Amino acid sequence: MTHILRSEWTKIRSVRSTVWTLAVTALLMLGIGALISGAAAGSTDEPIPGDQTITLSLTGIMFAQLAMATLGVLVISSEYRTGGIRTSLMAVPRRLSLLTGKVVVFTVVAFVVSTIASAAALALGALITQPPSIDLAEAASKALGAGLYLTACGLFGLALGAGIRHTPGAIVSAIALMLVLPQIAGQLPGQWGKVVGDYFTTNAGALIALRLRESDLGPWSGFGVYLVWIAVTMVVGAVLLQRRDA
Repeated sequence: MTHILRSEWTKIRSVRSTVWTLAVTALLMLGIGALISGAAAGSTDEPIPGDQTITLSLTGIMFAQLAMATLGVLVISSEYRTGGIRTSLMAVPRRLSLLTGKVVVFTVVAFVVSTIASAAALALGALITQPPSIDLAEAASKALGAGLYLTACGLFGLALGAGIRHTPGAIVSAIALMLVLPQIAGQLPGQWGKVVGDYFTTNAGALIALRLRESDLGPWSGFGVYLVWIAVTMVVGAVLLQRRDA
């Protein structure tokens, strides 16, 4: 397994699209968080509370999630596009081992970059808004939650890429499942509509970093629901990877 991990690490750090997509994720977290924080600070003469500062600073997560999901898709779909998947499967005939290697390496890289970017966004937001006080434990918890959430979004993209294999199709599916359909689900009427909205992909998962809507789920239970969505998608992708020709 060690040689698989080393190979996947070489791939992920040597491909330009990977480096650029990670950079875009970090820039979205920092840039949008700074813009929203600056706009909020400039719109009032009153000091902005610490908890609101945390929320404003992490607003970029709603855009960075798509960049991270795109990276997850590219980790596997780019090999199908170039035909490199055949070489990878010749070197690692056990397809589940290859997929596992990709998942492990991607998870580590995505979590490190996402968590650092989230912590930097919080620090920058605090410098801009200058709250009278800020709960450092809550800030650290939210930075960790944002890192976990963005990593999960990337894994969702990887799972979709493994199942669909076609880069544009997987990216469009990720946008639909993570951005478009959650908004629609959140507008469904009645109690059943609220339940569907609460448990739908990113509506549940984002609670670990931001609470942008009322929900009966807590931060960790919501994230657990999101992980179930990802796990099911990953299993489907693994089955299709096993059954279809490269």
